[in-house]
Amino acid sequence: MSAVSTSAGMAAVLDGLRPRGGAALIGGDPVFCAEVLGVGGVAVSLLPDGEPSEPVWATPGLSLRLEDLQFTLGQGPSLDTLASGSHVLEPDVGRVDADRWPQLLPELRRFRIRAVFCFPLLVGGVCLGVLTLHRRSPGPLSDTAMDDALILAGALVSMVLDNALGQEGMATSEDPSVLYRASVHQATGMISVQAGVSLPQAMLLLRAHAYRHGKPVLDVAGDVVARRIHFRDIGWKPDRSGGKGTS
Repeated sequence: MSAVSTSAGMAAVLDGLRPRGGAALIGGDPVFCAEVLGVGGVAVSLLPDGEPSEPVWATPGLSLRLEDLQFTLGQGPSLDTLASGSHVLEPDVGRVDADRWPQLLPELRRFRIRAVFCFPLLVGGVCLGVLTLHRRSPGPLSDTAMDDALILAGALVSMVLDNALGQEGMATSEDPSVLYRASVHQATGMISVQAGVSLPQAMLLLRAHAYRHGKPVLDVAGDVVARRIHFRDIGWKPDRSGGKGTS
């Protein structure tokens, strides 16, 4: 087995990841990281205290949209990686079986995402989060990019274990200090009270509403928190087996 080596570009990325003070929870530029890896975008998501994965570092725009789509639909390569603790490498999503991610695949086509590569952030058998790369052209990662991605995943694990991230948040070139889904967690609690259901069922209601109306779950959560929409008297019948129930 050949040794994994770091490219000069990834060495610069790793050096920039070290926080140097200020608002950013992870230093460096995710856009530069994507360029080094030869992909269109990169996102790092962590699992805070068993909650749904939280983006903490990402290129703006499509990477965050991909994270939100998977969160809303409850399916996708990042979730498969979290569940299995294994790499999910899809160099051509057009060749993925339609039954694998039935709701997500049409959205990937709509946003012209043609390749997705997910790497687990592992400590033993525990998956702390996922490094997700995407590209608008099909094809595998180069050998150098594959080595770099593996090294980056390992470095991110070390940062998590060293508490270098502090509290979960999102660092992008647009806004480095926003807790991306804080409003989602708040909205879930409000829906739980309004609809008289458990928190997991409230999360299902929120995601179902977002999917039904074709909106990002973050936008719907903002509407709930702002009291523009509510979930009282919706006819929700809790499924005692833990399923979705009916509305």
